[in-house]
Amino acid sequence: MLGRVQQGLPLSVGERVVLALQLAVPGILSQLTTIVMEYADASMVGHLGAAASAAIGLVSTSTWLLGGLCSSVAAGFAVLVAQRIGATERAEARSILRQAITFSLVLSCAIGLVSVGISPFLPHWLGGGEDVCRDASLYFLIFGASIPIWEMNYLMAGMLRAAGNVKLPSIVNICVCILNVALNAVFIFGLEMGVLGAALATSASMLVSLVVLTYHVWRKSPELALTQEKGSFRLQPETVKRALHIGIPMAIEHIAMCSAHIMFTIIVAPLGTVAIAANAFGITIEGLCYMPGYGIGDAATTLIGQTIGARRPHLQRSFAAITMLLGIGFMTVMGVLMYVFVPYLMPLMTPDAEVQALTVMALRIEAFAEPLYAASIVAYGIFVGAGDTKVPCVMNLGSIWLVRIPMAMYLVGTMGLRGVWIAMATELCFRGTIFTIRLIRKQKQIRLGL
Repeated sequence: MLGRVQQGLPLSVGERVVLALQLAVPGILSQLTTIVMEYADASMVGHLGAAASAAIGLVSTSTWLLGGLCSSVAAGFAVLVAQRIGATERAEARSILRQAITFSLVLSCAIGLVSVGISPFLPHWLGGGEDVCRDASLYFLIFGASIPIWEMNYLMAGMLRAAGNVKLPSIVNICVCILNVALNAVFIFGLEMGVLGAALATSASMLVSLVVLTYHVWRKSPELALTQEKGSFRLQPETVKRALHIGIPMAIEHIAMCSAHIMFTIIVAPLGTVAIAANAFGITIEGLCYMPGYGIGDAATTLIGQTIGARRPHLQRSFAAITMLLGIGFMTVMGVLMYVFVPYLMPLMTPDAEVQALTVMALRIEAFAEPLYAASIVAYGIFVGAGDTKVPCVMNLGSIWLVRIPMAMYLVGTMGLRGVWIAMATELCFRGTIFTIRLIRKQKQIRLGL
């Protein structure tokens, strides 16, 4: 059905919804399995004690920071590929892919070296206690050494999604998640490696994913297979400039937002090991709620990118509206389910009753923000598909730095972890509101031909 978009053939409203779901559902399932993997990691490590959970929670925002840099680089090139495929310029799409591989490898190796170098010091910079710093350093060391693997995974999966193949990355992700759980059992408990074992299991699983995805991009994809003709991997300044025009604002946003998350961790750290562990569990479990939003946001990026490449503004507006409604609907339901069932989930994550109670409190506050959080996630995916990343970057940064962080710093002194999560929920509602307003204005401009 996506081929009909590229060919300029008409689609009914029902067919557009089906197409959006066809692209979104595999992405949602992929997100689901990723969250299940994180749950398994958190649960297995959680049974080692609160200190082990806190060790991973302490550096988790830093790993998100680096992961965000990697995904931003991949996204910049993937948007260009989606637009070229939408315009049926497949040879040009493959040329962009070759350059993306070169650029991504060089950048990710540089980031990995820096990460390995700072791994002994990072937990201390974040205010961690001596009971968590050693394990946190080891976890971050393994992650840093694996950054090239993560970067190339982001790139290959993003390229397949840009070509409209969302099923394969999702299937691979599901299999990798199952593998990761099995390796966790071996490394964490069988070999008694604890937190270090969790890091090694994840890295080994991601390496398997990379091998499979690279094979399919390189040899099997009808749109992208590099065996279809010989080509150069040499970087072309104009292509890199266009990709960075999309990717740099996203990277700056990720840096600033993850820096804010790191600041968030620093705010929570003085509350003690139990609060750090509860905060980490809360962030992990909330992923189950926003999983549909990111799956639908990825679908929106593909649909908007290809409709722009095919020069079909009417479909562009229609897909933007459809994906927004789907995202808000799914995440509203997930928010309700989280509110009701989180007390029954927590005993599976940790036996510590105090950590359980704090996590339930935090997530029941956050549940009310899920609909507007969905709006911000999907709207951002729409803007990325259009190559419009600068203003959304500023909006995200302004929201988290001017609303969440000051509010959390003010409330933590009197309300503890409850105040921190109230600040988070308030900011997400604010962010969703401003993204929705901007999308409505952009939709009007497209309709008027501006």
